[in-house]
Amino acid sequence: MNQPVTSTVVRTTCPYCGVGCGVLATPQPDGSVSIAGDPDHPANFGRLCSKGSALGETLSLDGRLLYPESDGARVTWDQALDRVANTFKQAIADYGPDSVAIYGSGQLLTEDYYVANKLMKGFIGSANMDTNSRLCMASSVAGHKRAFGSDTVPGNYEDLELADLIVLVGSNLGWCHPVLYQRIVRAKAERPNMRVVLIDPRRTVSADIADLHLAVQSDGDSALFVGLLGYLARTGITAPDFMENHTSGAEAALLVAEDWPVSRIAEVTGLSEKSVQLFYDWFAKTEKTVTVYSQGVNQSSSGTDKVNAIINCHLLTGRIGRPGMGPFSVTGQPNAMGGREVGGLANILAAHMDFTPDAIDRVGRFWGSDNVATKPGLKAVDLFAAMGRGEIKAVWIMATNPVDSMPEADAVRAALAACPFVVVSDISDRTDTGRTAHVRLPAAGWGEKDGTVTNSERRISRQRPFLALPGEARPDWWIIKEVGNRMGFEHGFAYFSPAEIFAEHVALTAFENHGSRDLDLSGLVGVDYASLPPTQWPVRHKPAARMFGDGHFFTPDGKARFVPVLPPPPFAPLPGTFILNTGRVRDHWHTMTRTGKTPRLSAHYAEPFVEIHPADADRLNIRPATLVQLSNRHASAVVRALVTDRQRRGHLFVPMHWTDQFASNGRIDALVTAKVDPFSAQPALKMAEVHAEPIHTRLYGFFVSAQRPMLDTGYWAVAEAIGGMRGELAWFDEAADWDGWLRSAFALPAGASVQSVLDARSGRRSFAVLDNGRLVAALYTSPDPVLVSRQWAVGLLTAESLNASTVLAGRPGADMPDSGAIVCSCFSVGSNTIAAAVTDQGCTTVEAVGACTKAGTNCGSCRAEIRGIIDAHRLAAAE
Repeated sequence: MNQPVTSTVVRTTCPYCGVGCGVLATPQPDGSVSIAGDPDHPANFGRLCSKGSALGETLSLDGRLLYPESDGARVTWDQALDRVANTFKQAIADYGPDSVAIYGSGQLLTEDYYVANKLMKGFIGSANMDTNSRLCMASSVAGHKRAFGSDTVPGNYEDLELADLIVLVGSNLGWCHPVLYQRIVRAKAERPNMRVVLIDPRRTVSADIADLHLAVQSDGDSALFVGLLGYLARTGITAPDFMENHTSGAEAALLVAEDWPVSRIAEVTGLSEKSVQLFYDWFAKTEKTVTVYSQGVNQSSSGTDKVNAIINCHLLTGRIGRPGMGPFSVTGQPNAMGGREVGGLANILAAHMDFTPDAIDRVGRFWGSDNVATKPGLKAVDLFAAMGRGEIKAVWIMATNPVDSMPEADAVRAALAACPFVVVSDISDRTDTGRTAHVRLPAAGWGEKDGTVTNSERRISRQRPFLALPGEARPDWWIIKEVGNRMGFEHGFAYFSPAEIFAEHVALTAFENHGSRDLDLSGLVGVDYASLPPTQWPVRHKPAARMFGDGHFFTPDGKARFVPVLPPPPFAPLPGTFILNTGRVRDHWHTMTRTGKTPRLSAHYAEPFVEIHPADADRLNIRPATLVQLSNRHASAVVRALVTDRQRRGHLFVPMHWTDQFASNGRIDALVTAKVDPFSAQPALKMAEVHAEPIHTRLYGFFVSAQRPMLDTGYWAVAEAIGGMRGELAWFDEAADWDGWLRSAFALPAGASVQSVLDARSGRRSFAVLDNGRLVAALYTSPDPVLVSRQWAVGLLTAESLNASTVLAGRPGADMPDSGAIVCSCFSVGSNTIAAAVTDQGCTTVEAVGACTKAGTNCGSCRAEIRGIIDAHRLAAAE
């Protein structure tokens, strides 16, 4: 465990999603860290989701990159930094500044981002700095700028509680932004007349509070909102004074919308006319409406148009900048917003300024550089494509894992493998991207870093350190400034603390601004950085909670712009293929470098899976829990079948989290085509075409072991467990020598005794290896998916005085009750425990189950599953 630098409570900010929850971190005498929500932070008021609650379990040094490496060998910081600086300088001298690039991350702090952007765009003179925020929110940025003249989120989280209608578009808020979801849940409980509409091809857990679920055809949301615009105009639900005085371009947008009546909308979206009409009526009659949108809108080849189709409806009705109303983009990463503020996208210069002559001159004078980039650089997809063509000679990747997260991820891995010089700054020693690096630099992690992040409501919060830097890890800003100094730019990078960097960022936002730019932090000049409270920008005289309420926008004429949107034709996959939708699960984050370290976050979903509709599964002879191969011309993946009617027919859903560290073939973004939105260059990560087919498996297996085994089976997926590891296996050919395979895979000592039992009729086997009553390893195999209770088997790892017969039985005895599959990760409550609360304790509501078991009483993300268990057992009792 990392060593604490304090024993007092430290107020900091969660490093996961863009909600930006306040966290109280308290180092304990035993080296652990107690985590709690900060009741005074206005983003979460003390609430935390399952991931945030488990932050203290992710802080071990296991798997950390602790020392600089060059070509796989440990080196000093001077050697590593000199090599990076000299190689970048040589590439620039030989091929020009556009031959080098930086690829960053929404995991960076604003201060890290600022220094990286300044180095690349201000002194190297190229705008080839993009980040994984391109995969997340670029379409929102482009849509905001087209409509408002600036990348401004108008509202704040309080609006979610004040609204009378909340429209969730392509946003599984219940899993991806659980704390915001719970704020809505509580508001709806207090005001039952509040309505929620969910627009999503999948019936996600967010449908649990929805009064209407519109299972729209993929990419059908553009047409839905274009139709809504026309409907509002036809029925006279407009704000004429606001439109005349504060907007332009309505005529052109409405001209397109006239051609989209309800009947046509129903046809192209796959919805009934009745449900479309109901949604339109609710929107028309409800002034206090907030439209929340996220990756289902952004990650599309028409994502920017979707954003503007939504914004158009709010401009037409004047529902913007006032309490309880407005379009609301919720951000995927903790500092995607902060990165955008300092220029962390290739098409932005700095401080929300673009590559205009005035801005280039202004930033150059402020930075004291005559070599400021003069044009946008390569955006993420184009950047790696150029690398694959040999045009990028050196790249520096910071705090992200593009070998797993980029579309056409195999091509990205090949591009990095072919790049003459790859630098990776990371906390993890085991990423697929890190394997391609010539130089690896150990970065500081959450709890060690010091800086700021900005959340989805424009609120700047501090991340404060409470742990010492382990090994030779260093903050990203320090690493970047040291390289800048070695490249000869000492006068631009004389920083000694993140406070200095933040002060410079603040000053740049205020420099020659005078209210002409939305990002203005002039009110923070001279602020005490150490005690900076959570603060919304802009901050001129005081922070602004909402934007545009005065009708002033940041376009040349000060008016918001309607954007004509022509909906794309319905997406028709080729015969025999499915539309693949990728996304997140509740308890994991990106490529699991952090969440993969905690057993309870892996207990809910411990392997990659595909959601498939029962009719599609039946047609393809895919049975529940069997293995499925997904493939197209880019790649293939093998995942577990989760057969569910939550999924639309013809559609599949697969999470994006699994990497080569956790599964044999689960890198799902390798199948996603690198097709991008023409305005934002954000890739369509939810619209791949794939074939699906069952895999004919000879044997399935499940294991628990005290140590991670070396696996060579046809399929495997592993996860942390309390006391060891757990994993799913499959063989396409049965092992000829089971004793030998076990000894090799689990590295058993020569004297270890392997005990086994075979059920000849069913073909099921059990294997057990014990050492003085403690489990070393257990393996269960079957011709069908293994039925052993995973939670019971995992519990064997911490049991004492075991005997082989208990392990080999493959099921719990009366003295070891089976809690069932984990439903509530916050409190590790299983399905059987919840079912018992219903059947034995008479619990008939989610609240009653929570009072009995604690399930669902923290982040609430499991409430929909709890309700499903309650309903199933009440139905069974009725029968």
